[in-house]
Amino acid sequence: MSEKNREGKRSARERLQEERERDRVREKRRRALIVGVAGVAVLGIAAGVGFAVSQAGGDGDGPVVAPTGANGEDSLAIPVGRASAPSTLTVYEDFRCPACGQFENGFRDTIHELQDKGQLKTEYHLATIIDGNLGGSGSRNAANAAACAQDAGKFQAYHDVLYRNQPPEQDDAFANKGRLIELAGKVEGLATAEFRKCVNEGSHDGWVDKSNSAFTSSGHRGTPTVLLNGKDVNSNQQDPLTPEKLKKTVEDTAQQKS
Repeated sequence: MSEKNREGKRSARERLQEERERDRVREKRRRALIVGVAGVAVLGIAAGVGFAVSQAGGDGDGPVVAPTGANGEDSLAIPVGRASAPSTLTVYEDFRCPACGQFENGFRDTIHELQDKGQLKTEYHLATIIDGNLGGSGSRNAANAAACAQDAGKFQAYHDVLYRNQPPEQDDAFANKGRLIELAGKVEGLATAEFRKCVNEGSHDGWVDKSNSAFTSSGHRGTPTVLLNGKDVNSNQQDPLTPEKLKKTVEDTAQQKS
């Protein structure tokens, strides 16, 4: 092989390496726009994709059947923890939302600990904005399945399983009801005939649509929206909530009210 040919091949390899490096940098920047803020403050939107509030999937024509034990206005909140807890954490979230997954996976142990102590109760409001932004039905189907788990008294455990197994935002894997039923197998006693029927028939789809409509008209800007005793804990971007801050605030409140 001539020196000229060797140089030509080397130059081609170098150009290919440079192009791959540019692609890697672009992908890294893109991901940085979507995920990864301390304390999981509400994320901004990149290229029109992400967490802007929009009317999401579902035709809204089905019957509105609230899951067992749902409370609050129009029975749109799913409560977890003792009703007598002195502090309330209100969480608006979407099972397809990566920032919601980041919040849940980062705060889960702290929330469970405070709930177990009777110091905190959590009220979950389910939204489907990713279906609306990206298309698909994974947000809606997962929310319905979570409501079916609430009927069985196993909402929290199944909720946590969904977030531990959350697919990438662009992958509408939760649209597959078989996958949602498969994940129920990770929660002892949940994968019953009643649960499967509830998931497959979309028994709570109308309730999910109503929950999402309430969220989109609430004035909240995106998911997750997290309120502690009615105060938006992510409103101050310079001082976002952390598990340590949540624990201290809740424990202080419990002490003051004891």
